[in-house]
Amino acid sequence: MDANEQELNLFSTRVRQLLLHCQKMKKENELLKTKVQEYENQVKEMDELLAHADKEYNSLKMAKMLEITDGDMENAQKRLSKLIREVNKCITLLSEK
Repeated sequence: MDANEQELNLFSTRVRQLLLHCQKMKKENELLKTKVQEYENQVKEMDELLAHADKEYNSLKMAKMLEITDGDMENAQKRLSKLIREVNKCITLLSEK
């Protein structure tokens, strides 16, 4: 019976160790789940910031294109005015002859 009692004590000790280890693993699992949730929230926030920054970038890019287009329009108008003046000079020269 003494050997059986030792085996029973050893078994109960192992079961208690296993239960303690199980509780430790549950706590660690909960901690890890909390960290994962925090990281997922951070990723979501970063995605939203990225989307917002992308929208702002596209808006600025469009504004820059419009600015360049306006500048080109101004240059084109100046060139056209210059060409009209040259044509008028030519017409004047031809009408004098």
